[in-house]
Order: sequence, then C-alpha cells, then structure tokens
Amino acid sequence: MRQYETGFVLSPALSEEETTQFIQQMAAIVAQKKGRMVKQDVWGKRRLAYTIKKFSEGVYVFFTYEGPGDISTEMERRFKQTDVVIRFLTVKKDLRDQARRRRKKSAEEAPRAPEAGPEAGPEAVATPPAVTPAGQEEK
Repeated sequence: MRQYETGFVLSPALSEEETTQFIQQMAAIVAQKKGRMVKQDVWGKRRLAYTIKKFSEGVYVFFTYEGPGDISTEMERRFKQTDVVIRFLTVKKDLRDQARRRRKKSAEEAPRAPEAGPEAGPEAVATPPAVTPAGQEEK
C-alpha cells in the first residue's frame, strides 16, 4: 500500500469540540476506505506565514496514512465543500526515502569505537619529552 501525508489548516474560529469532531470525521474516512492511520499529529493553533481568507492563525493537523489513492481524493473533496478548512495539501510519501532515513538513523546509533581515555592505560597516552630553554632534553 502507498503511504500519504495530508496536512490541513482549520479556521481558528472553531471551538475545541468542533475542531475535535472535524478531525475525527476526517480520520474516519481513512477507516471507511480500508486504509490504516499511521500517525495523527495535531499541532494546535499556530500563526500563519501570511493571511489566508482574512485569518492570521489556524489549527494545523497532519495525517499520515496508508491505503488506496481514493482516500486522499475523498478527503480533498470534503475539504473543498466546507469553509472550516483554510488550506490543505496531500503528498505521496516515497518508501525509498523512508528506508534511507532508517538506515541513516541506525548507522548514527551504532556504537562508535571508544577513544583513548583513562581506561586505555598509560601506554595509550604519549607524553612529549620536556625541553629546557637551551633546547636540550631533560633526563
């Protein structure tokens, strides 16, 4: 199955209950279309980069889900029908990028070789010979 991420911004004029109800309705579409919700991320009310429909703030919501393409089509259709949604965007996630990120993360977490420290022993730390002002080594 393909993985998608849909981000949408809701009007800040909605009450907390109305916002929660709308988010649940959108999440229910994924289940109705035989998809699987991977992650639901509600950022809450944030300032917009620029004014949209006379709003300077909005409630940011992000869904990551797996399923057929008609899930995003249905969600976007409903977004267009309501005035509650200020902006929305759906992107198809590339599975190769996800695999690269996992490999990179596991490589970063791999234990590195210990550096020379107090447990390495006295032979691991080399001290230069002391030099006198005349340029001769001390014994």
